[in-house]
Amino acid sequence: MLDRFRHRQQSHQLRSLLMGLVLIACFAGGCQPAGQVASDADPASEISTDDSGTEANSERLFQTIPLDRSATVPSVTTKVATRPRLVDVAERSGLDFVYRTGATGESLMVETMGGGCGVLDFDNDGWWDLFLCQGGDPTVADPTRQPPPALMRNLAGDSFEDCGESAIDASSGYSQGVVVGDYDGDGFDDLYITNVGKNQLLRNMGDGTFQDVTDLAGVGDTRWSSSAAFADLNGNGLLDLYVCNYVVYDPLDPLDCRDRDGEYRICHPREMDAFPNECYFNQGDGTFLPEAADRGLDAAGGKSLGVVVADFTGNGLPDVYVANDTTANFLFVNQGQGMFREQALAFGCGVNQEGMYEAGMGLAVADYDQDGFLDIYSTHFYDESNTLYQNRGGKGFRDVTALVGLHQPTLPRLGFGAVMQDLNADGAIDLFVTNGHIENYPGNPLHAMRPQLFTYTGPRWEDCSDDGGEFFQRRLVGRGVAMVDSSRRGVPDIVVVHQDSPAALLRGESLDGDWLQVEFRGAGGNRRGIGARVSVTCGSQTFFQQLVGGGSYASSHQPTLFFGLGDGTERGDLNRRCDVEVTWPSGKSERLEGVAVNRRLVLDERGAAD
Repeated sequence: MLDRFRHRQQSHQLRSLLMGLVLIACFAGGCQPAGQVASDADPASEISTDDSGTEANSERLFQTIPLDRSATVPSVTTKVATRPRLVDVAERSGLDFVYRTGATGESLMVETMGGGCGVLDFDNDGWWDLFLCQGGDPTVADPTRQPPPALMRNLAGDSFEDCGESAIDASSGYSQGVVVGDYDGDGFDDLYITNVGKNQLLRNMGDGTFQDVTDLAGVGDTRWSSSAAFADLNGNGLLDLYVCNYVVYDPLDPLDCRDRDGEYRICHPREMDAFPNECYFNQGDGTFLPEAADRGLDAAGGKSLGVVVADFTGNGLPDVYVANDTTANFLFVNQGQGMFREQALAFGCGVNQEGMYEAGMGLAVADYDQDGFLDIYSTHFYDESNTLYQNRGGKGFRDVTALVGLHQPTLPRLGFGAVMQDLNADGAIDLFVTNGHIENYPGNPLHAMRPQLFTYTGPRWEDCSDDGGEFFQRRLVGRGVAMVDSSRRGVPDIVVVHQDSPAALLRGESLDGDWLQVEFRGAGGNRRGIGARVSVTCGSQTFFQQLVGGGSYASSHQPTLFFGLGDGTERGDLNRRCDVEVTWPSGKSERLEGVAVNRRLVLDERGAAD
């Protein structure tokens, strides 16, 4: 097997050389060149000697895909962006948590994928709390023998305390991720935990405790699940649940994968069948029905790891995008009446620019180019580069990764959780990615990797990792990422879950402009307003966002829209005000004029117009 890995490495080096020659020729012909190699890449330590997962690059969906020489960078006004600096405040905030993989050197596949973080206000005190799922020992069949998850209560923005033992009866099992949603519409955030084995739905009882209602609700998927998303998929005002499942693999009776020297290695996902995904539709009585196949929300060969629910076509209906590992991604386009059709290839977001399958992990969604349509960023395997799909006005997507400077910097990384968000309120979108290889055999020099930070100056992204602070010099094995404004500063902090090392809470050192937060109080069962769309206009700029379902990797963000507005110098107005337009998932809309900046705006659907 080691010879096979070395052969792959040589093949990839040759392919990289050929791609480089193509890019040089393209540049000579007037095309936009690819971005520069990341300045913190260390060639001596970041060359793979065990590149088992990049086999996905060798398979094209089509035999030939011509380079798009007519493609141009989006015509966006250049922004004056400041590079955010982030500080890890987890230790001083009392966020003391380590996700335990239970790895003992046998390279069990399930050890490589967890864990996630969910943001919720479980006690409704106005301060956002954190749920951190836990792994344990994947060779133990009894889920109650696994270590418990952590429920970190936010103490008025000063610190966190773990109250998981008193709030949650028992362990969830060997967990991978978590999604937050008030599925029963009672005003309290509930939790759905994805596991290796039976998943778990924890209902918030409103008294500081959670009750396991998995069997009662009918959502106890027993397959290996990864990410999940809550969203109203059929327009009845109730939150439905989409669950990503991965591959057929039993850690109690694992497939034996070794190199030629007999040493354990992580199995390649192509060596296993895919577990199909499921979508549970909310019946409004505390129960769900699995209806993925009936509603066009299933497709063959998924091996799914990331999901996000958002309106990608601009017609007001939620679509479902799924990141798959070594197979084509899915885009389930909403046909109305709760019916969907898989159209990722037709919409240009199933494979990359070269027509290749990639190892899709995490997802980030934002309107980075300010054209009013949501774009998709997907993290991938080492030597593949992550991919940025630009939304072309709701009619499809195109891979603009190399055109905007994001191709080369991510080649020597293996990405998982990601967020696209203005992290310092300067009016420019930033991009954070946590990295870490899946090959966890002892001594692998690529296992721990540096995280990355980019900022969008229009028309290109700049790699500002070296200026991002000390955290970006650390080598870590990152997985789940979630956004939370834990101290009410106006812009989100970033929670990063690492494998077998402490989780991080990254906070910006400064605010470089005005900001606005928008939260929602839905009138029906969708109390957090998942799916609501908001446009904020300040001066000559309009910023668009949607409160999407899912996103990142195995994690769930604070259900708030964060708008960074810049410093407003173009107007010279110290009492700056903005206009806000809101469209609720129900179709109701409202417009607020002259809204003061630097405030939290809580919108109630009962005041919106039909």
